[in-house]
Amino acid sequence: MADTDEVFKGIEKKEGVEYRALIANVKGVERAIACGCTKVKLNVSASVAHNLANLNRTPAQSVAGFQAAVDRAKEAGIGISGSISMAFGSPWDREIPLKDVKDIVDAYLSVGIREISLSDASGMAYPTQVYSICTEMRRQYPQVDWWLHFHNTRGLGIANILAGMQAGFSQFDSSFAGVGGCPFVPGAAGNVATEDVVHLCEEAGVETGIDLDRVMEVGRRVAQLVGHSTDSYLLRAGKSKDLIRELPAGQIKNQTMK
Repeated sequence: MADTDEVFKGIEKKEGVEYRALIANVKGVERAIACGCTKVKLNVSASVAHNLANLNRTPAQSVAGFQAAVDRAKEAGIGISGSISMAFGSPWDREIPLKDVKDIVDAYLSVGIREISLSDASGMAYPTQVYSICTEMRRQYPQVDWWLHFHNTRGLGIANILAGMQAGFSQFDSSFAGVGGCPFVPGAAGNVATEDVVHLCEEAGVETGIDLDRVMEVGRRVAQLVGHSTDSYLLRAGKSKDLIRELPAGQIKNQTMK
């Protein structure tokens, strides 16, 4: 975004937190260096139409610039990872051929990028598809450090994360209160809410080391800052375990008899 540099400069940095910026090319690396960013995520869309709308170039043109971006990042001593938007489908192309996604993965690997995110910016992914694609990607590319990035446009974000977990993925992007969204996607919604993801893990017995109550506090603050309601289920309904209340002994007995 045009003012990302100024936003980054204004952040009060906390020790132990990794701050990274999404970039499209070597110019993005230069901007990141100038504002003190220590890690960047190089992005390209698997959809030709989306890449043209977002970056004014085809995916092939973006891929051609990978090496220059990596070389500049290494020269400056900053980390670089990669991401693939529309990996699960796009409003313009519907299904994205898996070969197109794999070609981009191969391009990242060819320039030494091993940390790669598969992104569903359009919110079109569905669980069986996610499981199938993720299983195949882990099989063919065991050397990749994978991330998944789901938008909750059609309410399937949490289900898609669970499918990714079942396929062996363990790293997921999310946003407090579920804010975000791509301006080029029809009906765009934000990322899966961080508090919803942590709640899923707690209910499923998955240890995260994250304090859900603190996460919810941050989510509420974010909702106040943006000044409108968000797509966070947990901020709307609360934690499941908070709904459980002890009933009087007699009432429990009567319900059991029924």
